[in-house]
Amino acid sequence: MTDAAGIRVVAIADADSFVKWSAALLGAVPGLRPHLLLVRTPLTASVDQQRSALAGTGLQTEDVTRVGFAEAAGWLEGQRPDVVLLAGRGPFVRLMGRVIDTLTHRPVTVSGLPGMAIPAQRGALDYRRNTDLLVVHSHREERAFAELGRRVGVTLPTALATLPFARRRQRILRPERVSVEALAARPGGVAVAERPAQPVAVRPPATDIVFAAQALVPVAREERAEIASMLVRAAEADPARRVVVKLRSRPGESETHLERDPYTELLPSRRPDNLVYSYGSMASALESAAGLVTVSSTAAIEATALGIPVIALDSFGVSKSLLNTVFVGSGLLGGRSEVVGGRFRHAHPEWLRDNYFHSEAESTWWERTQELVAMRRAGALPARRLPAARGGSMHDAWHRASVLGREDRTLQGAAALALGVPATRALAALRRRREPSEGGTWADASTDFTLEPNPFHDSMRR
Repeated sequence: MTDAAGIRVVAIADADSFVKWSAALLGAVPGLRPHLLLVRTPLTASVDQQRSALAGTGLQTEDVTRVGFAEAAGWLEGQRPDVVLLAGRGPFVRLMGRVIDTLTHRPVTVSGLPGMAIPAQRGALDYRRNTDLLVVHSHREERAFAELGRRVGVTLPTALATLPFARRRQRILRPERVSVEALAARPGGVAVAERPAQPVAVRPPATDIVFAAQALVPVAREERAEIASMLVRAAEADPARRVVVKLRSRPGESETHLERDPYTELLPSRRPDNLVYSYGSMASALESAAGLVTVSSTAAIEATALGIPVIALDSFGVSKSLLNTVFVGSGLLGGRSEVVGGRFRHAHPEWLRDNYFHSEAESTWWERTQELVAMRRAGALPARRLPAARGGSMHDAWHRASVLGREDRTLQGAAALALGVPATRALAALRRRREPSEGGTWADASTDFTLEPNPFHDSMRR
């Protein structure tokens, strides 16, 4: 854990998508040897999920330490990192922020979201408001979070990073650097690397259709069943190609968001032989992909970076609640019949520049982090400490138990949950009835931010 310019960096994470994001983000910093601290919660990645998440990031098994929440403060006190990347859902970030507040050596705290963050959500900003820096991944996200911050009175510095999964530009065995200008100059926005000086091995022809499943969208069981039916039809339409259902978790594993109607239950047990499941990394699934289909997964960006055409399903509409308004203007939106027919497409160059494919030179999050470390060492960066909970120790106990689930074995936590769960449900219902004005609703697709609580019933307790 020593590193670029002598800066010691630790990422604290739990769920699989945040493990993947934090490892890829830090692994891309030249000369940095970060460490990953996995804290046990109901969402913590399994060993197999960890292996898939770390693939291609440069982090190895020995770069990961697993601890219980009660051990985290002592471990951090002993390591004395200069930077802590808080990589988890909002309540997890706030809980670990309270741990950071107890340390005698105050690190710079950085936070972020593991994929596309349009719409910018009030909760996402509020839970991270006491970190020193928020990492965003596109110019559009910069504008959305700045506007959201102005609306709710939260001042949180942001810095631009390249979405880790948007870096690899070509599906060849040796990576080649390609500029965003080259990406935009190609018809359909597909980049071609400069011809290498030495011959490279060419992969077998790609024929798979890969479906990137998501836990949150669509929500309705009947809509998810329609997608399952579409996948069967796509497999039957061409038995010579595989239709690969890329899943995030195996039976018994947890993932970042709760999936109530998994595709393993919606797809028929006697399905076509060429309709298969994949539990490996998305990078592995895309190696043989001729096209990718999703509702709104960040896998669309990963595929685009590799020159793989995409369909972002609009069969159920385009709305913030489907998390697919980010694709408006991309040229990627399409319906189920186009998936069955294999009519995939590439993104428009203008959309690419504003959405995740900016120039690498504009990604200055690490430079900004280094500046903050220098300020902290000089005593010029005040700590952004979390305020005391309004409900006192009982509120703290409720929050801790909500995040840790069974990992919290305190009587106070159990009592706080018994009192707090019905109270928070009532409060959430009240907030939903207070509809904000000026475009801050989930129903208004014309803005890139929301002021309302999110509509997903997605508790961290499992």
